[in-house]
Amino acid sequence: MTDEIINHEEEEAEIIYIPDDEGNEEAFEVIMRFELDDGTDRKYLMVVPAEEDGDEEQEVFAFRYQEENEDIQLFPIEDQAEWDMVEETFNTLIGEFDEAEENKG
Repeated sequence: MTDEIINHEEEEAEIIYIPDDEGNEEAFEVIMRFELDDGTDRKYLMVVPAEEDGDEEQEVFAFRYQEENEDIQLFPIEDQAEWDMVEETFNTLIGEFDEAEENKG
């Protein structure tokens, strides 16, 4: 049952559009969403550029976000302590995912 859910998610990538400094919208694929367990109710999402193909390592971008109806507002993470918590959480979740993948085979 779990395999079906993971495969289903991979087929339907969530794409969001983020304007760059010049106002051009660029497509990004959301690879993860999570909340920190620090009581702040802050939500974060991790994205990678959607156009890039191949097995090259992609740059991952992190944003704090808020949802209002169908709209998502993104906020850059500018505080180093907040960034460190987000990075640590992301690495932990990726580690757990990789471990689960290895145990499947």
